[in-house]
Amino acid sequence: MPHWVTSWTGSVQGPYPTGNPSAQPDLRFALPDQTARDQTFRLNVRPSFWGEAARLRLSNAHGNQPVTLDDVHAGLQLSGSVVEPGTNRPVTFGGRAAVTIPAGGWVWSDPVAVSPAPVGRRLAVSLHVVGDSGPLTWHAKALTTSYLTAPGAGAIGASDGVLGFSYSTTSWFFLDAVDMAAPAETRLIVGFGDSITDGTGTTLNGDDRWPDVLLHRLLMRGMTDVAVANAGIGGNQVVGPPDYSQPFPGGMSALDRLDRDVLGLSGVTHVIWLEGTNDFSGAGNASAATVIDGMTRGVACIRAGIPSVRVFGATVSTALGSPNPGHGHAEQDAKRRTLNGFIRESGLFDGVVDFDAATLNPATGRLRPEFVPDSTIGGPGDGLHPNRAGYQAMAGAIDLDALLG
Repeated sequence: MPHWVTSWTGSVQGPYPTGNPSAQPDLRFALPDQTARDQTFRLNVRPSFWGEAARLRLSNAHGNQPVTLDDVHAGLQLSGSVVEPGTNRPVTFGGRAAVTIPAGGWVWSDPVAVSPAPVGRRLAVSLHVVGDSGPLTWHAKALTTSYLTAPGAGAIGASDGVLGFSYSTTSWFFLDAVDMAAPAETRLIVGFGDSITDGTGTTLNGDDRWPDVLLHRLLMRGMTDVAVANAGIGGNQVVGPPDYSQPFPGGMSALDRLDRDVLGLSGVTHVIWLEGTNDFSGAGNASAATVIDGMTRGVACIRAGIPSVRVFGATVSTALGSPNPGHGHAEQDAKRRTLNGFIRESGLFDGVVDFDAATLNPATGRLRPEFVPDSTIGGPGDGLHPNRAGYQAMAGAIDLDALLG
């Protein structure tokens, strides 16, 4: 039995189009009526390490009807929607080519052999929706280009991808985790949080979110036995929203998704938790005490589920002065500073990553000006989400020796 470690994750957050995608193409012709119908997705993801075998986790967490997927394949991306010849292999589920996932459910595939590849290469996962999917479970802010066919185009997952995948998307659908067979000593760091972990403001297809830069710092040290998974969701809150009667752009609260997005991953040894700014926004408006209590309960839950885990608290970067709706006010900043004081001084965490200090302009209380312009689509930035330079500074502030011991 292989020792599985999660090499990539894209935490699912709601039924499409509820969410906060970045640089999303117009999908009205690809997904009319906000559903998929007899069409194939080719989803490009970047594993943080490669093994000789992989398994996929497919999710219908936010569907309201069963969804049947077949013709699932996994191969090395060559370019765009094209798969490198000789690498595209069929994926099965209990030995069958098709799987039906109930509403609210998920399923792991059987192991599939994968071609050896260096970190940085993308795995192209193709899947065909049989019939009508109903509401699509997705991760909005992939910041990675994937592809899909026109409705009614049928199953073409085995194809090379030169033709057929006519539409592009910067989101992931149905696929929410990839495990790789790994040596038993392999460690996994999970970045858990909101849009500042998800990567808002950084470059499309640039792989320069702070967890990406952390991975490359580890690789440059020769630490090839450490994987990094990004479990950020744009708009996520520690304790909110108060109910789920309507789809919420930030998905389930951090507390409600811990089982799936941390404890449900394979081989977790470290967690870096960066969250709280959305709890203080207009959408949340929670008190600092409420968020501190939620974070305390969350850490206890993680430790109960993974007794040997090391949990690091990350201080929340400033949004003071941001024109982003619901952010930027002095009252919210006071709550943020209270939360950061708790993270730094409470002793709840095994260590602290001071992202606030790495990005703050002490003279103004705002983000350092060089971290504000948006790297995804250009423009002035929102003063809430760092750009490529800001995410580099955040990753550079992580003490690797303190993190890994």
